[in-house]
Amino acid sequence: MYEAVIGLEVHVELKTRSKIFCSSTTEFGGEPNTHVCPVCLGLPGVLPVVNREVVDYAIRVALALNCQIARFCKFDRKNYYYPDLPKNYQISQYDLPLAQNGYLEIETENGPKRVGITRIHMEEDAGKLVHQGNIATTPYSLVDYNRTGVPLLEIVSEPDLRSPEEARAYLEKLRTIIQYTGVSDCKMEEGSLRCDANVSVRPAGGDALGTKTEIKNMNSFRALHRALAYEIERQIAVLTEGGRVVQETRAWDEDRGVTVSMRSKEEAHDYRYFPDPDLVPLVIDEAWIEKVRTTLPELPDARRKRYMEDFGLSRYDATVLTSSKELGDYFEACVAAYPHPKTVANWVMGELARLLNAHNMDIIASPVAPAQLAALLRLIDDGTISGKIAKTVFEDMFTTRKDPATIVREKGLVQITDVDAIAAVVDEVINANPKSVQDYKAGKEKALGFLVGQVMKATRGKANPALVNKLLKEKLN
Repeated sequence: MYEAVIGLEVHVELKTRSKIFCSSTTEFGGEPNTHVCPVCLGLPGVLPVVNREVVDYAIRVALALNCQIARFCKFDRKNYYYPDLPKNYQISQYDLPLAQNGYLEIETENGPKRVGITRIHMEEDAGKLVHQGNIATTPYSLVDYNRTGVPLLEIVSEPDLRSPEEARAYLEKLRTIIQYTGVSDCKMEEGSLRCDANVSVRPAGGDALGTKTEIKNMNSFRALHRALAYEIERQIAVLTEGGRVVQETRAWDEDRGVTVSMRSKEEAHDYRYFPDPDLVPLVIDEAWIEKVRTTLPELPDARRKRYMEDFGLSRYDATVLTSSKELGDYFEACVAAYPHPKTVANWVMGELARLLNAHNMDIIASPVAPAQLAALLRLIDDGTISGKIAKTVFEDMFTTRKDPATIVREKGLVQITDVDAIAAVVDEVINANPKSVQDYKAGKEKALGFLVGQVMKATRGKANPALVNKLLKEKLN
């Protein structure tokens, strides 16, 4: 039996307006090579200047991840050649990073688990290669330097993860925390959050680490999970057959569902790190840290605890509703307008989530505002519509953006609460379904449900369900 040992290196693009060492814009997109300047292009005679907001953001993330923040840190040059790196080195941090020794907690099938954060450091992003042509013609690559110099945080975990499921839970939790801090949008599809994984296998229960491989640049939770599952099985198969796992960097081929070898794995000495002579070290005093601490919002774990204590929600419901800051904000706006948290939670996680998923939309783009959902729930409470009709009205609200009262009025969906009107329909249903009546009197409770359904069908779902049940039972008994 083997077990996996996994550590993740996560790169987060910070959403500052300008790059880390120059004033060029960090805006996503744009024509290739238009968001550049002599500094981020590495032209002769230029000098970098640190963007203070990048340091503020880095401190904010470090505090959110329970890290020890260095009072003295510096920038280093990481030397390597690649066409998307115009200076032939990357400004990063090596032996004196901004923060170390943090942690976050994830939920696993065996309960909560603490995962260590080894370090957080600041660095600049590289450019982007755009590959053109194919084997049948002449393949070539173009370079877009717009992304060069965009500020990054690299967050390195301890090798505390033991399965693809735990790795995915860690990345999801990390993404949520960073989104709460407001330093990045973490849009994986745009490259704002990217993940590399270091994985090895060893005999279950052993202490020694196996030879690790690195899987580069996975840009979705699904890709991370699939790549790790494949690589773990690949390494186990190699060892089972008497082979030796080679330390190397591998890429994930999404289409084929396999990892493929890219190159041998570099070591730190291969990059010939040395302190960047153009950037002075950073001295971060307690006053600076405390000033940044005041900008921290309520983080997901604290918010989940509050939902459980103040709103009486289950741990599951509270976890779902705090899985993104925007979702939590939406939920709380609804509760402010309609102070029944459990009912609101059911609708937000039920009907609203279903329609958002069906339309591939995020909560921030919801066509139904919190005040509109609250208004719909009040219509149920005052008996204007039934819960079943409310779901139909909600779908119309989602499509048309109209208020619930307007839809109910336009479609004539007001609930029938007149006892005599409902009684007349009940009589018709009883007379039309003698077998079901006999089944009910013989003790078959399901027959009552059928009769209720027939009354609701005859009234187009507008009869008050409680009244229908009451009248049917009275007449049948």
